[in-house]
Amino acid sequence: MTDHDDELLDTGARPKGVWQACLRQPEIGLAILLFVVVVGCWEGAVRLFDIPKIVLPSPSAVGAALWLGLSTDFPHHFAVTFFETLGGFVLGAAGGLILGVLVGQSRLMERTVYPYIVAFQTLPKVAIAPIIVIWFGYGMSSKIVITATIAFFPLLANTIVGLRAAPQDQIELLVAFTASRWQVFRLARLPQALPYIFVGLDVAIVLSVIGAIVGEFVGAQAGLGYLILQKNFNMDMAGVFAILIVLSVMGIGLHLVVNAIQRRVVFWMDSSSDKVMGA
Repeated sequence: MTDHDDELLDTGARPKGVWQACLRQPEIGLAILLFVVVVGCWEGAVRLFDIPKIVLPSPSAVGAALWLGLSTDFPHHFAVTFFETLGGFVLGAAGGLILGVLVGQSRLMERTVYPYIVAFQTLPKVAIAPIIVIWFGYGMSSKIVITATIAFFPLLANTIVGLRAAPQDQIELLVAFTASRWQVFRLARLPQALPYIFVGLDVAIVLSVIGAIVGEFVGAQAGLGYLILQKNFNMDMAGVFAILIVLSVMGIGLHLVVNAIQRRVVFWMDSSSDKVMGA
């Protein structure tokens, strides 16, 4: 048998597609196996113990409700919640980043403004959500504001910590070379703070989904949270679980987008980790 024949046999013997990816990365196969086991046990338990649908719907019932919802009213309500999530995230992240830079650069701002920010953050957002709905109405505006209040603090805190994590000797070296305050910020503090900022963005984008749903629970005319309340009122637990799956997919998708942007912006972290792994 020639070497060419061996190569053809080897190529034909290799699994393709998903199986090849599972062999290259065993954690993917384990994740898929865990999902299959959990869903199988869930389905079996519901059928074996004859659990009522109002208590725990079976995965097959949830899948049917998901398919029905995607073909009817889910897309419209998803678009509403998605817009509220992104709007609140952008507003809260921008406010947290700007105020975090100001507080991180000024001891006066830290001593005068930051205590009030912390005091506001300790307030339960569920408690102040009805007030925001009264002020801004039942439309999207109130949901965006509620989401912004939740997304604000993670970015604020991480920005402050990141700006103060710059090595002091590096800052002193730049000052010794007559660097301006802006140059010190741009060359030393900001690059050091970027990983912390993206951690704050990652946390904020996930919390933004929760913020939008909280706002819709308090008072809304559309959205996935509004739809959950309707399904609960109608005792449609399979529909509720289907909406929860949609929300999970939304949160995971937004999380992956932030991580993809982080890999492009904070590219030196990947190279540093590769060196450590190689060492």
